Amino acid sequence: MFVDKVTIRVIAGKGGNGCCSFRREKFIPKGGPDGGDGGDGGSVYLEASTGEQSLVSLVYQTRYRAQNGPGGRGAGMHGRNADDITVKVPVGTVVTDTATGEVLGDLDAPGARLLVARGGRGGRGNARFATSTNRVPRYAEPGTEGEERELFLELKIIADGGLVGYPNAGKSTLLGALSAARPKVAPYPFTTLHPVVGVVEFDYPDYTKLTLADIPGLIDGAHDNVGLGHSFLKHIERTRVLIYVLDMAGTDGRDPVDDFRHLQNELELYQAHLTERPSLIAANKMDAPEAEENLRRLESALGGRYRIVPVTAAIGELGELKTLFKELVQRA
Repeated sequence: MFVDKVTIRVIAGKGGNGCCSFRREKFIPKGGPDGGDGGDGGSVYLEASTGEQSLVSLVYQTRYRAQNGPGGRGAGMHGRNADDITVKVPVGTVVTDTATGEVLGDLDAPGARLLVARGGRGGRGNARFATSTNRVPRYAEPGTEGEERELFLELKIIADGGLVGYPNAGKSTLLGALSAARPKVAPYPFTTLHPVVGVVEFDYPDYTKLTLADIPGLIDGAHDNVGLGHSFLKHIERTRVLIYVLDMAGTDGRDPVDDFRHLQNELELYQAHLTERPSLIAANKMDAPEAEENLRRLESALGGRYRIVPVTAAIGELGELKTLFKELVQRA
């Protein structure tokens, strides 16, 4: 199950109370104060991990509480600091405080950590308050409360490239041809219901590995959240390169020239300048009888502004697509 939105509650530990105590030993009738300090409460961190692909694990556990710090004791014994807890999330997770709407952080790199709830400070024992004029302090500080927050986590996939196209254009088939990913493929629209990321591997001499995301098919009005527009479009925000996948067979009476213009319009309306990213066009389903004529019309309409690569993903004919994809990423 792929989950890209979840709300969780994080509760940091309370600081331990300071101790009010006096030294009592044989032959030392007035030993003075010896109360120790309380330990600090544990904090809660989020950490970006490449081992997590979605937020599904946080659906089943939505509450994370760190331990309280132990209190101080007599004989100058201080409470230890409680252990922090770390919650693993996928790379690309954006963290927002639901109470204030403030974006606390964007975990956009492997290993990135974010403190989301700070543990309470331990209270000072009465030994800390002894002075030359106050030799017998009979008070100690209580520990402070730890922070508590409700957080909204949203995953925005980070990939080198993103496949953009209308439903049934062949994006999933193309991803399977380019990588070892095996997304669901079927001859009906909206087969892909969530993004799928594959790794495109290159041979000698550099053995490069690039990530490519199959974004579920867009429809007109996606920028206004028609259908699941924003749920899909947000995953394109972080891709370095866009690959437009067009159905050159004109399935269901579609026109690839109009499809390309509408796709660009939806992207631009969702986020300004999104269409200015390095991109190329995969003219898919070139084995259809109508494909050659549609390809000529597309080339004429675009006037050489975009690199168009004829492909037939279903039978693995990819032309220069793989090489051009790597070149675009390296220049991006």
